Amino acid sequence: MSLSRPLSMAHFDMAIPHAATSIKQMKEAGTKVVGHYCVMAPQELILAAGAVPMALCATKEEPIADGEKALPRNFCPLIKSSYGFAITDKCPFFLYSDLVMGETTCDGKKKMFELMSQCKPMVVMNLPPSYEREADKAYWLTEVERTKAVLEEQFNVTITEEAIVEATKVLNAERRLVQSLAKTMQADPVPLSGLDLLKVLWSRNFVFDRAEFAAQVEELIAELEERIQKGEGALPKGAKRIIVTGVPTGLGAEKVLRLLEESGAAIVYIENCAGMKQFLTEVDESKEPLQGVADKYLATPCSCMSPNKTRLELLAQLVDEYNADGVVDITWQGCHTYNVESRILREYLQEKKGTPFLHIETDYSQGDSEQLKTRIQAFLEMIA
Repeated sequence: MSLSRPLSMAHFDMAIPHAATSIKQMKEAGTKVVGHYCVMAPQELILAAGAVPMALCATKEEPIADGEKALPRNFCPLIKSSYGFAITDKCPFFLYSDLVMGETTCDGKKKMFELMSQCKPMVVMNLPPSYEREADKAYWLTEVERTKAVLEEQFNVTITEEAIVEATKVLNAERRLVQSLAKTMQADPVPLSGLDLLKVLWSRNFVFDRAEFAAQVEELIAELEERIQKGEGALPKGAKRIIVTGVPTGLGAEKVLRLLEESGAAIVYIENCAGMKQFLTEVDESKEPLQGVADKYLATPCSCMSPNKTRLELLAQLVDEYNADGVVDITWQGCHTYNVESRILREYLQEKKGTPFLHIETDYSQGDSEQLKTRIQAFLEMIA
């Protein structure tokens, strides 16, 4: 068996480096851009408004010192990085955004958005506390309707039901395609490294032509299926199979994933907002268009929801589907909801599946890398 990297990854290696130039050219051509931070942002509405959804920078350590000039040092690194990028114009995607779409997935982001609104026009979607109660579902629909109205006013357009339906079809097809990509990771050996899977999923936010992204993913899946048939892998057959969950770990904040693979583990699934979370479910196309969009996004199994049974049940299901040997749960320092939910998730998985579980609390710095590597290696030896 040979260990190698798929040739199709060359597309995704260049996606993010090319993105800043692409968005500049699109802006010069008159395209409207809506920046967003979270998988809760209903991208169907942005597309239906004739604008381009654009993920904003939040996963690098460099701007944190600037963010701390206005924010408490004990905030989570994601919030401080987001704000540092925004106030220094070091994020080209924030610079070119006509409107920023925020969401209240935690109190820290809620207050940070108040400060950020001094930099850009914003719409902040207020989340209900639960995705289960009918009253919360009804409230969330009003937030989606309000956001639609803000987009219409900002861009002087009417968002029609037909446009929402068309955008839904495009994004649903993309979700099904990415789900197919993820399923290739059920093979042993895994045909793609976890870091490369993250790069593909993260690149999705930086390729603005949806048909182009779909074609690139289709080409990659075809190559991965060939590799599976030949028994080729990115890591050796029999490597310990790990599901990563928890906070977003986009490029620049992939420290724990890198340490896992350097320690010999195969990352078979990334269940977080930088990974598969936004592709888990589709908009129900049989529902009234806006209702379907609202229901899909509210069902996101984020730790800001209480209770959050869906995430627990999903992880237990994924352990079986991906034949996982263990789960690694990552929490950013200062992220209270994921930190508390880690204990709940550990107890649930141990009771239902007896799954080995490692909780890692860290930040964007590299200062704890050696300590984390020791813990990860001990965890992998324990499940050997």
